[in-house]
Amino acid sequence: LFLATLTYDTLRFEYEDFPETKEPVWILGRKYSVLTEKEEILLDVTSRLWFTYRRNFPAIGGTGPTSDTGWGCMLRCGQMIFAQALVCRHLGRDWRWIKGKRQTDNYFNVLNAFVDKKDSYYSIHQIAQMGVGEGKSIGQWYGPNTVAQVLKKLATFDTWSSLAVHIAMDNTVVIEKIRRLCQSNFLCAGAAACPAVESDTLCNGYPEEAGVRDRLSLWKPLVLLIPLRLGLTEINEAYIETLKHCFMMSQSLGVIGGKPNSAHYFIGYVGEELIYLDPHTTQPAVEPNDSGCLPDESFHCQHPPCRMSIAELDPSIAVGFFCNTEGDFNDWCQQIKKLSLVRGALPMFELVEHQPSHFSNPDVLNLAPDSSDADRLERFFDSEDEDFEILSL
Repeated sequence: LFLATLTYDTLRFEYEDFPETKEPVWILGRKYSVLTEKEEILLDVTSRLWFTYRRNFPAIGGTGPTSDTGWGCMLRCGQMIFAQALVCRHLGRDWRWIKGKRQTDNYFNVLNAFVDKKDSYYSIHQIAQMGVGEGKSIGQWYGPNTVAQVLKKLATFDTWSSLAVHIAMDNTVVIEKIRRLCQSNFLCAGAAACPAVESDTLCNGYPEEAGVRDRLSLWKPLVLLIPLRLGLTEINEAYIETLKHCFMMSQSLGVIGGKPNSAHYFIGYVGEELIYLDPHTTQPAVEPNDSGCLPDESFHCQHPPCRMSIAELDPSIAVGFFCNTEGDFNDWCQQIKKLSLVRGALPMFELVEHQPSHFSNPDVLNLAPDSSDADRLERFFDSEDEDFEILSL
């Protein structure tokens, strides 16, 4: 058994192995049996990119914090859910990390996008500084909605991945809006997103030709993030079955949320327990070694993952899905529609073909993905996450 010290609680604890149960284990759309596939479960969990608090990284903004201990847990969870999207995009859901095995360049390109330095696409530096435009000072705690908004903005600079990021507000996913976003004219969108940035900054050392090739395809891979509030102070148990079904879908990126002021990245469930990766361990920042390679073992959780009762989940969450192709998105829509027919499962959000007329401010809701008009956004996306419309029976 492995021991770890959590920085928000000096209590030392032991990681529990999975219970011997006949209940299936679901990890990001994959079904396992604990009784016969324990090694496969642990390999799947270990292969997810695990981002934790770090210390002694370059100061954020040149003079800011050099560690995110105590404040960066939701930012790290945002990195994990987005890293899972990049893994699916560039390596595939079946890819596995094996200790000591040489990995491909694409794997290191994904990992480098999150390393703690100012010029990585999705580094803690970029997230913290972009968060200032969302009303968050550096070192302030984020909610799931805020980190989703920031990651959406950062993704416009990531031409290598060429993602369409959509955040469904008002508990409503509008199919027409997503199709328009994913089928947009890529060359124009690419040129408009970052007209003033030098190309070497944009590509960040990644293969430029991949971005050009992807722009010629007809569907931009979709990252769909849905911020939700599933109750007032605790989760309404009527949503639990629906939440479980999200982890069963092959498009699942998991869920970011946690307990009050303590964020986790949920990747699956077994029985009535959620399975999650915990960012609350402080590790030293990682530097490339003498040969220029990045030591990557500390980015993979090599002990059994944490578990907690679903009933303990804070009601403020964001659910994530990745649709690499239009077929994936069509399939996801069909699954969501079927889910609304499951007995005892209350829908967490609405799926509609066209934008409802009651939406509060179509001008804000139709902002282009690369918009940085912080003033208009600020009115709509609150700095805390308490202004969600509360879903009720």
